[in-house]
Amino acid sequence: MYAITISEPGGPDVLTWREVPDPTPGAGEVLIDVAASAVNRADLLQRQGFYPPPPGASEVLGLECSGTVAAVGAGVSGWQVGDEVCALLAGGGYAERVVVPAAQVMPVPQGVDVVSAAALPEVACTVWSNVVMLAGLSAGEVFLVHGGAGGIGTHAIQVGRALGATVATTAGSAERLAACRELGAEITINYQEQDFVDEVRAATEGHGADVVLDNMGAGYLPRNVSVLATGGRLTIIGMQGGTTGELNVGALLAKRAIVAATGLRYRPVNGKDGKGPIVADVVARLWPLVAEGRVKPVVGRVVPMRDAAQAHRLMEAGEVVGKVLLRT
Repeated sequence: MYAITISEPGGPDVLTWREVPDPTPGAGEVLIDVAASAVNRADLLQRQGFYPPPPGASEVLGLECSGTVAAVGAGVSGWQVGDEVCALLAGGGYAERVVVPAAQVMPVPQGVDVVSAAALPEVACTVWSNVVMLAGLSAGEVFLVHGGAGGIGTHAIQVGRALGATVATTAGSAERLAACRELGAEITINYQEQDFVDEVRAATEGHGADVVLDNMGAGYLPRNVSVLATGGRLTIIGMQGGTTGELNVGALLAKRAIVAATGLRYRPVNGKDGKGPIVADVVARLWPLVAEGRVKPVVGRVVPMRDAAQAHRLMEAGEVVGKVLLRT
């Protein structure tokens, strides 16, 4: 098969489409003929040499894919050759074939084509596990999404609206904020020109945000705590704004607030905190919302997989709304 490989850590030009050995499914694994994968910020970090895959995972980039089941390993039930699926990966998505634990495989949701389904696994599992399973967002609450026009953000806005929350979001231009409004965001904030703490408080009559989904990390930490409502929950899923910040414990105590930071890639497959239980909950509770059309994959660009370098440049430019897909 062919896959994207990294000649050495560096810029997009180190990505090369070349022939590599075919993977073989082991016990409990599924082999997928890949229709598409998607670009995530973690891929950019791995390409630069900063985010290695977990031990035993493929060195090939790609944390999600969609396609067709080509073979199943011993002990696998529920999947058969020919099934259209999408999957959450620890690596290996930028390839014509990939092996994945069966517990991380999901059916393509009803009403979604197999290529567009590649835009769902990573964002769906990240948003659902943080916003619903961990933070417990519920109807009537205020939900602040940072980076609303990106892959995570466009999905999170839709999930928040589908659950009956009032969604606030930040983005860096009028055009990107307009896209967020089309997805259901009611409070839109240009972080280049406005302070999100002031704007959210003003729009909610001083209440603040019950749940904040943050991709910035340390750079936003003090203001994220400040914007929280009493009993608020802050979930941190990225560190684009740095790794070290100051946490005001007094403010947390006064608000009875919770701060959590999570990741998906290094979790085990099974167990209480594993990827398998997250995937199962996504299929059980989120996929029906997708089938109803209340949550949709947002695909900004589709690029041939062999041109992954171009896709990485698009991601780094920050101009695409939604996901950048790589089609085999």
